[in-house]
Amino acid sequence: MLKNFTLGIEEEYMVMDPATRELRSHEQKIVEQAHRVLRDKVKAEFHQAVVEVGTQVCANIDEACEDVSMLRRTIAQIAGDLGFSVGASGTHPFSNWELQLITDHPRYSEIVNEMQDAARSNLIFGLHVHVGMESREMALHIANSVRYFLPHVFALSTNSPFWEGRNTGFKSYRTKVFDKFPRTGIPDYFASIEEYDRYIQLLVKTNCIDNAKKVWWDLRVHPFFDTVEFRICDVPLTVKETCTIAALFQAVCAKIYKLRMQNLNFIIYNRALVNENKWRASRYGIDGSLIDFGKEEEVNARLLIQELLDFVDDVVDDLGSRHYVENTRHILENGTGADQQLKVYAATKDLVSVTDFITNQFLKDC
Repeated sequence: MLKNFTLGIEEEYMVMDPATRELRSHEQKIVEQAHRVLRDKVKAEFHQAVVEVGTQVCANIDEACEDVSMLRRTIAQIAGDLGFSVGASGTHPFSNWELQLITDHPRYSEIVNEMQDAARSNLIFGLHVHVGMESREMALHIANSVRYFLPHVFALSTNSPFWEGRNTGFKSYRTKVFDKFPRTGIPDYFASIEEYDRYIQLLVKTNCIDNAKKVWWDLRVHPFFDTVEFRICDVPLTVKETCTIAALFQAVCAKIYKLRMQNLNFIIYNRALVNENKWRASRYGIDGSLIDFGKEEEVNARLLIQELLDFVDDVVDDLGSRHYVENTRHILENGTGADQQLKVYAATKDLVSVTDFITNQFLKDC
């Protein structure tokens, strides 16, 4: 029997001026109003043109998606009433980070003081998915194994082809922006939770960090919750895409757990090898090739993602997530958020039209 792998989903949204479509500071007005109905499900972020939301701890993917839909509807309504528009994209197509205001908070001031322009330019929008675990030991075991699959799911989420008015040539430029931060990217393998804790303690002792939340890897054992937290993905255009990504992460965790209960394991690959696939996913999304390390050869990304679907097929019914996992095939056929943004740009040669498309997709599945 599979354990109940609870879910928590966090999304970051762009706040924009409906007339210019530029990113615009909302001076925390959206957050203040939303707090009255959403409580701690909404919070301010580093830049004042960002709103972050997070679901409650959800028993299954249907509950999580219902919560995400409610959050999007609520934020869109409040933003509209205040004279703003909102959208979900890993980067804004043309706004410049130099013009954006930083939220007035001691924690953010400390980050700017330490990281300077690396922090100021970090104007990006991500998706975080928490999958509940029975223990931190199990969380680390699963985190070690699922690292291999991060680029596969990340490729499906790519949604940031533009940066400061340019077509970057990447399907996810958001990850390139975030690479400037320390302690990012694919995590290392840790042999035990004690080894991981010693690593964190050393960073704290040597004043690299003051708490474990400043480890910003693409995947981490959460420092305060019994969850594995997936942080690699761009925020998707639509709720349905978000739910597909979350369901895939949950299913991979459940599959690795099931193997463990059968005294089996998925092979552990070197961080440097997984990084090769992450780079390919950020550059080409689902249109390139990823490396099959077992075969030691390049394989079409779509085929490897199909293999991932086959790998998790025996757990998705127990999780009640087949309908969302199967939506992966729709993304493979119709393209990711990045592909859709690029399609609009190819037809219009106009980034305002791309931004309008992003805004129009925000409530599509709500």
